[in-house]
Amino acid sequence: MADDWTRAMVADRLDLAADVMRSLPPVRPQGYVSAWPEYVHGFADQVEQEPKMRRPLPSPRMITQADEAMVWLRWVDKDIGQILWARANRKPWKRITWHHGISRATAHRRFEYGLAVIVWKLNGRRVPRKRSMEYVLQRTA
Repeated sequence: MADDWTRAMVADRLDLAADVMRSLPPVRPQGYVSAWPEYVHGFADQVEQEPKMRRPLPSPRMITQADEAMVWLRWVDKDIGQILWARANRKPWKRITWHHGISRATAHRRFEYGLAVIVWKLNGRRVPRKRSMEYVLQRTA
């Protein structure tokens, strides 16, 4: 996939990764048991109940893509990676800005820069360290 990654594609893949991680069953300690017996619902109990709809578990391909996307977060600084992951998990900007102690505009600028850095690396290019964030952003459109 040389030179065909865009910031929108990277953002979509990070969103997919967050959705996959959210839909996987929770990790529990080994030997986790409940002292309560499993309640068996009879027909009379289920008459007025709404059926519990469950989202299907993610496919192995989706899990692999999510794992790849989570590795991408290591390519950027820790703060930028946290902002990218928070936005993928649909956290509001206000919560992100309070957590990092930055303005909304700065958080969005770092978010876009993080996506641009990932795009550069996926397209097989080195990110110039002596150039501005704006330079990197303009080259990834």
